[in-house]
Amino acid sequence: MQNDVARERLRELILDGTYPPGARLTELEAAAALEMSRTPVREALRALTADGLVRPTGRGVVVVALERDDLDDAYRVRAALEALTAETAAERQRDGRIAPADLRSLHEVNEATAEATARGRFAEAVALNRRFHRRVAELSGNMIALRTLDRLWDQIQVSTLRSLAPPSRPGHVSAQHEQLLAAITEARPEDAARIARAHVLDTRAATSGEA
Repeated sequence: MQNDVARERLRELILDGTYPPGARLTELEAAAALEMSRTPVREALRALTADGLVRPTGRGVVVVALERDDLDDAYRVRAALEALTAETAAERQRDGRIAPADLRSLHEVNEATAEATARGRFAEAVALNRRFHRRVAELSGNMIALRTLDRLWDQIQVSTLRSLAPPSRPGHVSAQHEQLLAAITEARPEDAARIARAHVLDTRAATSGEA
């Protein structure tokens, strides 16, 4: 549907910083940028408002960044949800409910993330990192958690665009990914939850001075 296409394209432009926090966007400007009619763009902007990425202002919308306290809260909720999805994924692995091919795909994304990080391909590493965490959530089978995390990830990404820099501790990040992957693969739910929670909170601690 045109509405969905417009929403996804505008979302991508916000997430990649084309429209950074504080940028004002009118319905007419967005329609021209997307080369679409105003009706699907209008619906897309309403959806993005509901997602918390923009807020209405005058005749258009403004891209929203979370304030420090709200960003802290977002990370805490993300940590709790990622602990849940990691734990559930490990439980499903223990019960034989994850197909070998699906688990292998998680390993492949992890390897690609580590390689991109090690080689300094930062933009690629950021995208792959999110794909790794999303894949864990998918393997949990909890679609409510996945949808909530998608929204949180978007809000966090927009809110930290200005402070993004190559990770200062790439080895530490990769090690935590390896630990999480091992806990899921070896069906250790409690360890998976603990590692996932610590990883998210470590990420916030590493960026909190700049956010």
